[in-house]
Amino acid sequence: MRLLLGVQAIRNHLARTYSSARFKKMATDVKFNESLGCTDPQTHPVLIIGQLRHLNLLKFSHLESKLSPRVNEETFLNAVACLHPAPTDKVSLYLDVATVAALPLKSSRHNTASRAHAITRLVKNHVLNVSEESVVLVCERENLFASACAVVRAFPLYSRKTGNLLASSQSKNLGCGDGNANSGRNVVNVEFVLINKDGCIENEPLTDDELNCLNETTRAIRMTARLVDMPCNEMNVDHFIQEVEDVGRELCITPKVIRGEKLLEQGFGGIYGVGKAAAVPPALVVLSHEPKGAQETIALVGKGIVYDTGGLSIKAKTGMPGMKRDCGGAAAILGAFYAAVQCGFRDNLHAVFCLAENSVGPNATRPDDIHTLYSGRTVEINNTDAEGRLVLADGVCYANKDLKANIILDMATLTGAQDRQNAQSSCAGLFIAAHLGFDYPGTWIHVDMATPVHCGERATGYGVALLLTLFGGHTDSKLLQSIAPTDEEPPLKRCCRD
Repeated sequence: MRLLLGVQAIRNHLARTYSSARFKKMATDVKFNESLGCTDPQTHPVLIIGQLRHLNLLKFSHLESKLSPRVNEETFLNAVACLHPAPTDKVSLYLDVATVAALPLKSSRHNTASRAHAITRLVKNHVLNVSEESVVLVCERENLFASACAVVRAFPLYSRKTGNLLASSQSKNLGCGDGNANSGRNVVNVEFVLINKDGCIENEPLTDDELNCLNETTRAIRMTARLVDMPCNEMNVDHFIQEVEDVGRELCITPKVIRGEKLLEQGFGGIYGVGKAAAVPPALVVLSHEPKGAQETIALVGKGIVYDTGGLSIKAKTGMPGMKRDCGGAAAILGAFYAAVQCGFRDNLHAVFCLAENSVGPNATRPDDIHTLYSGRTVEINNTDAEGRLVLADGVCYANKDLKANIILDMATLTGAQDRQNAQSSCAGLFIAAHLGFDYPGTWIHVDMATPVHCGERATGYGVALLLTLFGGHTDSKLLQSIAPTDEEPPLKRCCRD
């Protein structure tokens, strides 16, 4: 009888602690801590995530500050021994407020060494959305950045559901760790147990440099996901330009804006032709970061189709929902540009946004129309739903001709029905390269991110972490420098060649 009364008391306490009023708070702050804090899981739930081989290296003392007094050493060791990930697995340590979860045993091209996809799923499914809780990541230091980004993707900002309008109105300013007890927002504390190459637990806390990098990246990823999640009636070309201006204001940069008829006058036939039928005119917008002593000029060009009806080659009723996400490339570049500058980007960095709504109207581009693009080349239109390559062709040519970039990367949600019918999604990339010029002496990279831009109904903020990793060597952040590509040939490539 005493045991039953004790269980009932715990249930009553949990009901009070995790009341329905708390679940109404949609917005969540993500806060990174330098080391493990001391909390009681009964009032501060904890989710521990790691690969099984890493979890087996842990002693109870490494996590005692997050589990005591509710979980003892025997319970923890037995729980880890019971984990059999296929592909993931979890075991409850104390009711549903203390959980340990194992990531997939193997990685593949779909799930990298950090198992980032699985981390996001586990966090989405097992956090309790209460006022404050913790996620503890057990990983190697080289996977710290990817693992942190995976957690961030589990907490989208945008919502217009009735009852969450207050959270939605606040979401634009949300980032990480700036909430307080009276803010009405939940807080998820993200903490790390890092394992070195020798299989030993590191005792050093995260540095200020690492925390700053993670915080700025968090803001960038969540901003990118918010822009992609917003529908066109709330995120048209005007709204997107305002977002660019807001970022520029924070970075003390004034964007260059070319829009409407001026696009046609200056030769941007691709962007103008795609967006001229919409009520809100198209635009080319450029943010430029040009520090003293720069050695290289990098241009990031983003496809920003705020909605894609397909134009006169209109999409079917089942193919059009979700086309608000066609600005995913431009959104990712805006987020990456913000985070890169905040992390001390040392070279010239330009963000070029090709913004338009591919709409239907009396002035819409028709199949058989011919446009002259910024490259000077003429293009005959045979499918108005293949608009992405047109706006990007103008963008990359501008990056070459006007910005004199020696490294150009374009990012877009391009792979659609038109590309699959052409057998290869690389057709759009080759189209862009033809306008840039196959004799372009610099480095050109084409990133098609149509699939990872969203997972289910929500945007992922994809592209920010990729770009920060790719160009991390150009920043002052030691964390980004440590994961950036080097000139060394990858070991696997050497093995395959030999």
